[in-house]
Amino acid sequence: MAKLTIYQKPTCSTCREAIKLVEASGHPYAAVNYYEKPFTKAQLKGLLKKAGLQAKDVLRTKEEIYKKLGLAGKNLTEDELIDLMIKHPDLIQRPIVEKGEKALLARPADTIKRLL
Repeated sequence: MAKLTIYQKPTCSTCREAIKLVEASGHPYAAVNYYEKPFTKAQLKGLLKKAGLQAKDVLRTKEEIYKKLGLAGKNLTEDELIDLMIKHPDLIQRPIVEKGEKALLARPADTIKRLL
């Protein structure tokens, strides 16, 4: 059984809920706080590819940094968005969950069950 990796922010209620679901299932997992251990560009691109998502699909548009950077009015490339997400992790929806060659954005948290 492949281990799950949950990329999360410990203070996020959706992340905490996803971890509770995994713990209840007994599935082995590792939780990675991507604020303490930031994504590399290759890693974030790889996770998005595994999930079949683009950077705009995991962009948190209600965050203050999104407004401060004026992102609503900009037409940024995939690489530009990923660079901004790495620099400002608050721009990334969470949790992102990886298992082997699959990944998903666990929003709502119970979507994590697809990987269990």
